[in-house]
Amino acid sequence: MVTKEEVYEALQSCYDPEIPVNIVDLGLIYDVEVNEGKVAVKMTLTAPGCGMGAMIASQAQQRILTLPDVEEATVDLVWEPPWDPSMMSTEAKQKLGVG
Repeated sequence: MVTKEEVYEALQSCYDPEIPVNIVDLGLIYDVEVNEGKVAVKMTLTAPGCGMGAMIASQAQQRILTLPDVEEATVDLVWEPPWDPSMMSTEAKQKLGVG
């Protein structure tokens, strides 16, 4: 059975095309639920008006579906709480020169 850790690991290969940091380190993944072969992810974007949202969510869904034992994956975009740079990992902040 797939674990949350494996899902997070798979999502680390997804990037916002405008930012050279993966979506996990950017702090865009708010929640991962694994229920047998079904994975549900709640994620946000750095800005609500980001035109890449659907593409990033689709890329995340495709990455999850490549994991063994995953039959179904949903990625929902949410806007609460609003994203801010404090949600980034230390590595992401250093790479982007933030904080």
